[in-house]
Amino acid sequence: MNGAEALLKTIVAAGIDVCFANGGTTEMPMILAFDTVTGIKPLLGLFEGVCSGAADGYGRMKEKPALCLLHLGPGLANGIANLHNARRARTPLLNVIGEHASWHLEANAPLAMDIECLCKTFSGWQRTVRSAETIARDTADAIEAALRGQIASLIVPCDLQWKEYQGKIPAVTSFTCDRPDRHVIESAAKMLKSAEKTALIMNGRALRRRGLEAAARIRAAAGCDLYCINFPAYVDQGVGIVPLTRVPYFPEPAAALLAPYKAVVLAGTDEPVNFFGYEGQWSNPVAADVPKLRVDGDSQDAAEALEALAEELGAPGKAAIGKLVAGYKVPDVPSGKLTPETACLTLAALQPENAIIVDEGLTTSMTYFPLGATLAPHSYFMLTGGAIGQGMPSATGAAVACPDRPVINLQADGSAMYTVQSLWTQAREGMNVTTLICSNRSYNIINLELQRAGVTNPGPRVLSFTDLGSPPIDWPSLSKGMGVPGVAVETAEDLAREMKKALREPGPHLIEMIL
Repeated sequence: MNGAEALLKTIVAAGIDVCFANGGTTEMPMILAFDTVTGIKPLLGLFEGVCSGAADGYGRMKEKPALCLLHLGPGLANGIANLHNARRARTPLLNVIGEHASWHLEANAPLAMDIECLCKTFSGWQRTVRSAETIARDTADAIEAALRGQIASLIVPCDLQWKEYQGKIPAVTSFTCDRPDRHVIESAAKMLKSAEKTALIMNGRALRRRGLEAAARIRAAAGCDLYCINFPAYVDQGVGIVPLTRVPYFPEPAAALLAPYKAVVLAGTDEPVNFFGYEGQWSNPVAADVPKLRVDGDSQDAAEALEALAEELGAPGKAAIGKLVAGYKVPDVPSGKLTPETACLTLAALQPENAIIVDEGLTTSMTYFPLGATLAPHSYFMLTGGAIGQGMPSATGAAVACPDRPVINLQADGSAMYTVQSLWTQAREGMNVTTLICSNRSYNIINLELQRAGVTNPGPRVLSFTDLGSPPIDWPSLSKGMGVPGVAVETAEDLAREMKKALREPGPHLIEMIL
């Protein structure tokens, strides 16, 4: 076998069964290897940001890496925004980038870039293969690194992919989290007991069902309030699960909400940070003099740390926290002209049990998250790193990870245009993804920031930076052109009718919600 086949066989032996790819000449040996190494499914993305975002969505759902295969430095650069989001989400992701033949690098060919330098911006682990003899071991090391909840980037020169490999396929060692630190757990328990008003702020595995069950027990024992960060990587929500409050996006309401707390315990996240710095305000919504303690480290399981904290507090068992978990309540389908609020209510009223909600609705979807607490159990995740264009690709990856579950992408129109090619991949593979386009025909977050800056009457040249309505994007035509049925609706009644149809029929659908 050659180096490319050894690389792919190592990946398959480790249980990685999906590859999101946009390959080129420097990856040709790996592309050819898919004909002989059949345990992994290749999925083509028409833009590298689709591939990296899909690998992120897949990893968030499966908690195991997919393979993201990219072409040289420019191809990698096209995918970096969603690799940045994946890094912030601590998504396990195996990133393989083809490089020029090692003997060709000095020639400075037109596509030559410093790939290693690019990888440093988002990778938790990276390596360049230096010999065909090490290609399988390098690949195994990369997979082991990715399993730790990070991006592992392997750069593979083309000539080494062609060369013969005579070694064995190495086994991959599974990652085992470190046990919680007993001293930290004891300190956190003392903090929760001693302060008069406390908060537990969470992200990562703390927001999966196991972690949330422990959080409910901690709340029952210590009376602390439960929060998740503003842009969580993944949340289990719905009836039977303890409800959470999201830390607000803008710094003033975030600081006001967290101001009463005398101590803050963190799990699965460091101290929350405001997205942007504003003159006269702290960078963090929690005051500097408030004691803060994170109960887990990056090599530990946040859910396990919360369980240890619950035991340290003498918290009641799961059976005794019924009053804290959410009951079942579904809102009625509203009527009349669509607004951000009625769009969110309609989604909440109609989303099926076990749905996966991928939220990149941005300003339109702000009212959705609290509604999810009382709905049927579902998974929810959103834009973690702030680099827009994540929603459509991540919904694609989630649909690959969980083909038996309906995926609903609540998607802002401006950010949808960054990675609209996702629709083509969804159509090609017949994915059950319903995309709800929040069509306010503007970069509305910029309008809000202008208002916050005191700009009450911006001129036409300023507004040209935010206006998406001249000309308006024809979403149904754009969607149909990529093989996905698309319609536009203006009322809640029409949205409900089209959502029911989309959720009933197999394959992808797009609904433009004109707001």
